[in-house]
Amino acid sequence: MNWYEKLSEYFPIEEMKSKEHMDALLKDKHNVYHKDEGPKHVLMFVETESFVFVDYLFVSAASRGEGLGRKLLAELKEKGKPILLEVEPVDYEDTDTEKRLRFYAREGFHHAQRIGYSRRSLATGEQTDLEILYWSPQDEEEEMVYDAMKMTYEEIHTYKDDEFYGESYDPSHQVLTFKTEGKPNILKEFAAAGV
Repeated sequence: MNWYEKLSEYFPIEEMKSKEHMDALLKDKHNVYHKDEGPKHVLMFVETESFVFVDYLFVSAASRGEGLGRKLLAELKEKGKPILLEVEPVDYEDTDTEKRLRFYAREGFHHAQRIGYSRRSLATGEQTDLEILYWSPQDEEEEMVYDAMKMTYEEIHTYKDDEFYGESYDPSHQVLTFKTEGKPNILKEFAAAGV
């Protein structure tokens, strides 16, 4: 199974970029868009001068519990830059979402409570609400996280969208919002449990 098939099998269709889109990012944006692949993992990430964005992190079910996810994140943390990623809100009927949030809470990530993120999938037409998590070596403000997400959305997520999908994604100002009031912290119960 190749790296794209592994990602497609694990991530829902509404969160997946097309293979053509990802190949183009790896080729055209090779200075910022990277693939780290091994027999048990696939990590796709963006690295700029000021932040790292984890686009996809897949660890095979057979190797869960071996600390591979933690090791991959530790390598990104060594870069000394804030790390951002998108997650689904917790869904107690899907134990993977809870495990994922528990894992990121344990790894010292924070929930960007003032950032709203709702994007329409070009594959399904459905609106998907996601949450932004971030880790920072020096307690960055959420404004920085918002700016980094806006850049990622505009430069990576929607790159050549017309060409790859036959239509454009919604503009960033409709997808990302910065609110004065924060939402409830989705990591609070996991951090409080000390897990």
